[in-house]
Amino acid sequence: MSRTRWFAALVLSLPFYGCITPPLYSAEPAKTPVKLPVFLGTDGKAFTPYSRDTKVVVVAFLSFRCPVARDYIEPLSKIAAEYGSKGVTVVGVIPTDDTSADVAKLAVEYRAAFPVFSDHKLVTADALKAGHTPEVFVLDADRIVRYRGRIDDKYGKRLKPNAQVTKHDLVTAIDEILVGKTVTVPVTECVGCEIYRPKHVMNEKAAVTFHKDVLPILQNRCQECHRPGEAGPFSLLTYKQAVTWAADIKEYTQNRKMPPWKATGGLKFQHDRRMPDAEIDTLANWVDGGTPEGDPKQAPLAKTFTKGWTLGEPDLILTVEDDFHLGARGADHFRCFVLPTGLTEDKFVVAYEVRPGTPAVVHHVLNYFDATGTARKLDKEARKQARATTDPDHGPGYESPMGIGFTPDDLSKVGGLGGWAPGLRGFRSPAGTGMFLPKGSDVVMQVHYHRNGKAEKDRTAIGLYFAKNSAELKRLKPLRIPGLVSITDDYAPFTMIPADRRGYRVAGKVVIEEDCRLHAAMPHMHMLGTKVRITMTPPGGKEQAIVVVGEWDYTWQEVYHLVESVEVKAGSVFMIEAEYDNSVKNPFNPNSPPRDVKQGPGTADEMLFGFLSVTSDSPGGQPKARPLTERKHYSSK
Repeated sequence: MSRTRWFAALVLSLPFYGCITPPLYSAEPAKTPVKLPVFLGTDGKAFTPYSRDTKVVVVAFLSFRCPVARDYIEPLSKIAAEYGSKGVTVVGVIPTDDTSADVAKLAVEYRAAFPVFSDHKLVTADALKAGHTPEVFVLDADRIVRYRGRIDDKYGKRLKPNAQVTKHDLVTAIDEILVGKTVTVPVTECVGCEIYRPKHVMNEKAAVTFHKDVLPILQNRCQECHRPGEAGPFSLLTYKQAVTWAADIKEYTQNRKMPPWKATGGLKFQHDRRMPDAEIDTLANWVDGGTPEGDPKQAPLAKTFTKGWTLGEPDLILTVEDDFHLGARGADHFRCFVLPTGLTEDKFVVAYEVRPGTPAVVHHVLNYFDATGTARKLDKEARKQARATTDPDHGPGYESPMGIGFTPDDLSKVGGLGGWAPGLRGFRSPAGTGMFLPKGSDVVMQVHYHRNGKAEKDRTAIGLYFAKNSAELKRLKPLRIPGLVSITDDYAPFTMIPADRRGYRVAGKVVIEEDCRLHAAMPHMHMLGTKVRITMTPPGGKEQAIVVVGEWDYTWQEVYHLVESVEVKAGSVFMIEAEYDNSVKNPFNPNSPPRDVKQGPGTADEMLFGFLSVTSDSPGGQPKARPLTERKHYSSK
């Protein structure tokens, strides 16, 4: 998936601000010379961007914490390299609380090919009246600002990057100044992150204050990920940090994009990350009230986070054999790592814990076991091919965006072992149950990597906890509900999603032929899916929603574990129903222009499955289930 499509759907989690010009801005840059502050390096030496041959100076306000600003370090580096011989100097300014040493270190990690300096006191930002990152100011040889605003039009709206860059505003301004022309467009709007200017509104009598009301919510709902070294792109530990991201805190909690949780309906699930309405309202009231700090004495004690394995020392720790190297740029990467268990006897896994090596780039993990050796073969083949490449994404494992690269026929030999998403630590299977792990099998981890603008290394590990007495356990068995018919095409067999079709509906039903209990469910589609639901209808009863995902996102897949298991009587019907968008309006569509996409297991194919986890009294693997394929099973007409 391209980085553009990823940003369109995310998340997630990432902060974006439309650069709406505040009152301190003038309509156009002032025509008087600007005296730039002295730039000091970590060695204490002063740097001046001007010399005898300088014709243009570009001052770029950036932040290593803002994903939009990070995305422009490489383009600015190219401009610096291309125009350096023409008398153009590019200077990066970081108006955050990062120290000079931190800025220097990060500039190297992000491979900035121009000098970068800390501006934690906002001296340069105030001198130029900068409001956002990224934002650039172009000064001529007389130190007059001739252009201010965006670098290009890659980001047109909040969360809506354009399909392609059509206007290179910064380069155009530089070119016009170099040939003595007036800059045609001297001011543009930008998209980025607001530069924080301290307010520290105490207002201890405010109805909602940070220390008393907001900090407890952040501790319980956000800090697991939003702290140094974890998955969140910024920290939410202090008042200053919370104020910096206050607008996003309000927006992303109100639209329920944060905390990340895709299920919009169904039963009650374990590890439900949804925030209660009362907490969402509290955060909004705090932001609307001017983000008052309140009395620090009312703050709860700082939350402590467990280091190491949260469930205790595992019985078996499986770690990727070597570092996987993830390049700084490109599409999100899905990597499958094959971890031989070396088990000489069958085991029941009653708990597991995934520990990402580099949480900042590990988006989520799906775990499987493979007793067929197929994943090993794919891994071996990938290693042979890797010797002849210089791919920035390299190391152990093989690439597979869609699951583990093959669809198993025998679910007793290839099956799921749960997953991990930010905020989830250890997981225990329901009491009295266990996940079967055959002897000699491999654990296969599919790790979804999301790049952060610099090259990273990762070595993720999984810890397994085995049952002490498996004779007393019931085996968690897999049950699969496939998409079988196309509702849109009058219940014909599901074989293809035609190009340019929106709202294309597919469904599948199976009837259960033995009593069992349902413990978990996981819907699965590829990139064209937009919504999906799994339901159960008992004999003679009403349909019951198991899990509903109102806005499908392939990058946020997880297993939904029920708080309480559900009794399933023989004769019950499970149904999965989904919609697809195979048009240009689907930002996730991998094909441009859209093309017919067939149903199948391949990366370029589309599919529909509901994976259930059940227990039953019968021996053996998968419970008996009969697919329903005739029109009469779906339509009352």
